[in-house]
Amino acid sequence: MASKPGILTEWPWTWLGNFKYVVLAPYVTHSLNSFFMSEDESKRDMTYLIIFPFLFFRMLHNQIWISVSRYRTAKGDNRIVDKTIEFDQIDRERNWDDQIILNGLLFYYGYTKLEQSHHMPIWRTDGIIMTALLQTGPVEFLYYWLHRALHHHFLYSRYHSHHHSSVATEPITSVIHPFAEHIAYFLLFAIPLLTTVLTGTASIVSFGGYITYIDFMNNMGHCNFEIIPKWMFSSFPPLKYLMYTPSYHSLHHTQFRTNYSLFMPMYDYIYDTLDKSSDTLYEKSLERQGKSPDMVHLTHLTTPESIYHLRLGFASFASEPYTSKWYFWLMWPVTLWSMMVTWIYGHTFTVERNVFKSLNLQTWAIPKYRIQYFMQWQRETINNLIEEAIMEADRKGIKVLSLGLLNQEEQLNNNGELYIRRHPELKVKVVDGSSLAVAVVLNSIPKGTTQVVLGGHLSKVANAIALALCQGGVKVVTLREEEYKKLKSSLTPEVAANLVPSKTYASKIWLVGDGLSEDEQLKAPKGTLFIPFSQFPPRKARKDCLYFHTPAMITPKHFENVDSCENWLPRRVMSAWRVAGILHALEGWNEHECGNMMFDIEKVWKASLDHGFSPLTTASASESKA
Repeated sequence: MASKPGILTEWPWTWLGNFKYVVLAPYVTHSLNSFFMSEDESKRDMTYLIIFPFLFFRMLHNQIWISVSRYRTAKGDNRIVDKTIEFDQIDRERNWDDQIILNGLLFYYGYTKLEQSHHMPIWRTDGIIMTALLQTGPVEFLYYWLHRALHHHFLYSRYHSHHHSSVATEPITSVIHPFAEHIAYFLLFAIPLLTTVLTGTASIVSFGGYITYIDFMNNMGHCNFEIIPKWMFSSFPPLKYLMYTPSYHSLHHTQFRTNYSLFMPMYDYIYDTLDKSSDTLYEKSLERQGKSPDMVHLTHLTTPESIYHLRLGFASFASEPYTSKWYFWLMWPVTLWSMMVTWIYGHTFTVERNVFKSLNLQTWAIPKYRIQYFMQWQRETINNLIEEAIMEADRKGIKVLSLGLLNQEEQLNNNGELYIRRHPELKVKVVDGSSLAVAVVLNSIPKGTTQVVLGGHLSKVANAIALALCQGGVKVVTLREEEYKKLKSSLTPEVAANLVPSKTYASKIWLVGDGLSEDEQLKAPKGTLFIPFSQFPPRKARKDCLYFHTPAMITPKHFENVDSCENWLPRRVMSAWRVAGILHALEGWNEHECGNMMFDIEKVWKASLDHGFSPLTTASASESKA
């Protein structure tokens, strides 16, 4: 929102929320009916029919830019601005598709009012040339002066400051403007469109090509990594006056009073508003190499739909805790396509880049889904991918690699010990984060608790939790007889006295892991607090109980570039396994935490607090009711 919002700031359909696309429904329905149901051949117009598919193409085009830009900036190569992107920017830019809806309405309205726009040919050379000339002349010239006017304090505070709230830009920043500003831009861009229609030189290619050109240049100019190679300007020197670069427009967002041009810098040259550092920044950005990370967190995909929730997917989805949406089933072709890509690609990819204190951090993802980790025939492939990631980290001089989700599954690689045995010379420290996960669970148990119920499959973390509680005099009730026997065999007789098999379920504190059934949850008394010790949250079967988050901690405020949620966790909350790797790097601990190795729980917990991480409170569990 602008600092002093002016009239026509809000979009007319804001109140419709996610149902805003219904404003297009009458036109889309009419175009389909006219083409497929009309017996009058003259009413079957391809021009009218393809407006809606073209709007969808524009959304796909924008999304590709978003994903590519986020991937490139996560790697760091050719990055222009180092400032961080936070959740407030993501929230401000989540309505980037409003301008496509507006354009759709205006295209449909123009079609119904202008007879000349009917039955346009696919190609007309004169119309394409006219469009190019009108863009270079009137559109660029008028935009330049409109843009300068928008930087006058009166208009800037009421309208354009909304766009400039984003200093570190993303492709979709290009279209984040108040409604009134978009109306002004459309009037400018309509000059070539209306002129070619009224002169009878318009074509489907001139229309579609022109709008695609605008989208391409807008997205490119705001992508925050330099993409235009030097050879283009050296091969044709006048090009520097006809095409801007991402670094050129980035200076406008950091300096505000220079580089006003739309896509063609010639008007900045003519009116002496060119930023003198444009060429220098361009060359530095092209040469810039991404910093090698100090620590990497290795995660993986969870469900086929989780591809949308990745930071490289839909920004608005990634900025919220993961939940399955009903309309995802409408996107099954895209979901299936993404599954095929991950299956064929078969390489770890960079998802996110963060900075904390002196550390450069990255998150890498294995292109495998949760279900694949339980397929016997997939285990060797997955282990090879994890091993390749560890070896790559070792070659790059990365200090720590933490294993997230099922990448440390005991049946898969014995909590990462497999890789240490294969490569005893490893310099990178491999961390499964079990000690911090145990510490988080223990500190999530309400003070004064004398008895807890332990349910779900046993694991390294579960065993350590049971041991710590029994040693502390807390009764641990096991739900299953076989788990009671396994735990008891690993405890001293004195400590094992606090481990009891299930007879009653009076305790309202349940520590639960993978494999907890709905029937077992139904045995819990009303008001029970379920505290997971597993990587994945339990399936919620009770509406009268509270479900706490999987082991996690709140990140410090100065943890940079946090603009997405980690799976199902709230904003600015990070899994204990990921935090453990960061602590390992910060503290300089020179040993692996894999296999049966477990750090001192109190030492790890104190280190997390000392570095500014804070525990989630039990009160936040109320947000996770079934």
